[in-house]
Amino acid sequence: MKSTSFYLLFLSIWLVSLAQAQQTRKHYLSGTGSDQTVNWQFYCTAGQNSGKWTTIPVPSNWELQGFGKYNYGFNRDSSKGREQGLYKYTFAVPAAWKNKKINLVFEGVMTDTEVKINGTSAGPKHEGSYYAFKYDVTNQLKYGADNLLEVTVSKHSANASVNAAERKGDFWIFGGIFRPVWLEILPVEHIEHVAIDAPATGAFKAEVKLGDVTKASEIKAQLYTLTGQKVGTPFGAKVSPNQASVTIQTKVNNPSLWTSETPTRYRVELSLVQNGKTLHTLQEKFGFRTVEVRKRDGVYVNGTKVKFKGVNRHSFWPTSGRTMNKKLSVLDVNLMKEMNMNAVRMSHYPPDDHFLTFAIRSACLCSTSWRAGTATTTPRRVPNCCTNSLRTTLITLP
Repeated sequence: MKSTSFYLLFLSIWLVSLAQAQQTRKHYLSGTGSDQTVNWQFYCTAGQNSGKWTTIPVPSNWELQGFGKYNYGFNRDSSKGREQGLYKYTFAVPAAWKNKKINLVFEGVMTDTEVKINGTSAGPKHEGSYYAFKYDVTNQLKYGADNLLEVTVSKHSANASVNAAERKGDFWIFGGIFRPVWLEILPVEHIEHVAIDAPATGAFKAEVKLGDVTKASEIKAQLYTLTGQKVGTPFGAKVSPNQASVTIQTKVNNPSLWTSETPTRYRVELSLVQNGKTLHTLQEKFGFRTVEVRKRDGVYVNGTKVKFKGVNRHSFWPTSGRTMNKKLSVLDVNLMKEMNMNAVRMSHYPPDDHFLTFAIRSACLCSTSWRAGTATTTPRRVPNCCTNSLRTTLITLP
């Protein structure tokens, strides 16, 4: 009996470890928001508390931590602060990650960002505040040892179009690493991301972007309800070495639709497989719905005309600036729902992912804008987009 119990315990631990190895892992180097931060070394080049090494909570805007110079978007350019913030952070990388692909992800930095790992550049300078970007640092890391991350942040961009788009407006302008920083740990062969098209007809289609595929033979997929019940049968497609993307599709009969009254969502589980062995799995939530903009008429969701009742929302809080957290997102969405609103427009940039997640879960139609002129090295992940109108995207997904 003892040997059987030991075997079952060993098997359970092995299966859990195997499942974790097949999934994308996220390892935070910063905190997750304004209510949970991590201190990094910091040096401000000008303004308040400048000219000395100290510490700063990350994520944050450095002005609200007593550094640099406060400015408003309508101030004269000649009067605006142009200080830089120098960040340092030491972190350990386990030896077990040596055969993985590791990306260093920044969810948002104001405004220009230069990154070094262990004294060498991680990649080109990133320009623009509100867009996530990442660097492949797999070959720059020391495994089983400590690593040094150095970040130089210029709050005034070297790109005039970025300054015009992001730093000349009716709002306070700040500097700093104001959204989380984390390591993305992936299998060498992996699923980069997926773009889902799920109209009200139930015709599900997904374009799956692949990364470093050499041995994988197919993509497998299965739809589920959020309570875990299977929807339909498994589906997928074959893949070839070095294939960049693959499209998979299926049909769901009479799906429960996402609407502003009943925001029903489903889950798709994608697996990258090599001759029956799962190399990587990825899950996404989505809703079946069709959004139409009819000329000189209005917006229709699943064939029903919808009247928008909503607000414009900045990602801003009096005590933390542009640095938010999940509790503040929930607070804002609940306030909107209490006022019987069904829509929100982000002014004028993508918000934190947790705001979109909770808003759409709470049956809000979301419209987000991309600042004209803003440069980004990595496209920001946006939940299942419905319709594009110039720089505005209507979003109704997880």
